[in-house]
Amino acid sequence: MTKGKDITTPGRDLPSEKNRSSRGEIDAFLQQAKSLEPVSDAARGRLVFALDATMSRQPTWDLACGLQAEMFKAASDVGGLTVQLVYFRGFGECRASRWVADPAALRDLMVQIGCRGGKTQIKKVLAHTRREAEKRPIAALVYVGDAMEEEVDELSNIAGELGLLGVRAFMFHEGRDPRAEAAFREIARLTRGAYLPFNSASAAELKDLLGAVATYAAGGLKALEASGSSAARRLLPSLK
Repeated sequence: MTKGKDITTPGRDLPSEKNRSSRGEIDAFLQQAKSLEPVSDAARGRLVFALDATMSRQPTWDLACGLQAEMFKAASDVGGLTVQLVYFRGFGECRASRWVADPAALRDLMVQIGCRGGKTQIKKVLAHTRREAEKRPIAALVYVGDAMEEEVDELSNIAGELGLLGVRAFMFHEGRDPRAEAAFREIARLTRGAYLPFNSASAAELKDLLGAVATYAAGGLKALEASGSSAARRLLPSLK
C-alpha cells in the first residue's frame, strides 16, 4: 500500500479577505446545520481519520497507530466502518489513503509514516473532507492534533460547509495550546461535533472516546445511545 495520494489544496481554494465568513454568516451555517439529520443512511460507516504528523506529535504517534484499530473493533458491533486516513507533515505534504474497511491495512500504512517538522495544514484536511463528502456522504471527521498555525476564519468557513453536508467533526486535542483549543472548539461547534482534549496519560479514555465516535459513525445516535458506555454519555450532549 502506498503512502496515499497527495491532497494539497490548490491556491484557488484559499478564500480572499473579502470572502471570509463573518460571524453572522457562520452562525447562519450553524442554524442550517441544526435542521439536518445527524447521520443519513448513505453516510453511515464512512469516517475520515485525520492526523497531524508534524514533529511535535512524535511522542504519541505510536499511541495513535494502536488506537485506530479500536475504532474498527467498536464499529464492527454495529455494522462496520470504512475509514480514510489523512495526514500532514513536513513542507506542504498532505496525503490521503484509499477508503478501507480492513484495520490492518491502515495500521500498516501508519507504521510507514514518520513525523516531520512543519506547520499545521488543517485547512487542507477540512477541504479534502468537504470534497469527499460532496461525492458521497460522510458521517464524521476525527481529527487528532496539538496545534493550530492557520487563519481561524478560513477554517471556520470550511467547517460551516461541512456542517451543511452533515459531517460532524470530533476534534481530539492533545496538550494545552489555547489557540488550538479555540479553533478546535469552533470547528466542533460549527459541525455539531465535539471538542475532546486528551494527554498521553489518558490513553484508556481516548480509546473509549474513539470507539464511541466509531459507533456513532457506523450506526448513528441510536447506536451510540444503545451502547450505554461512559464515553457515549460524554459525547451525546454535544450531538443532540
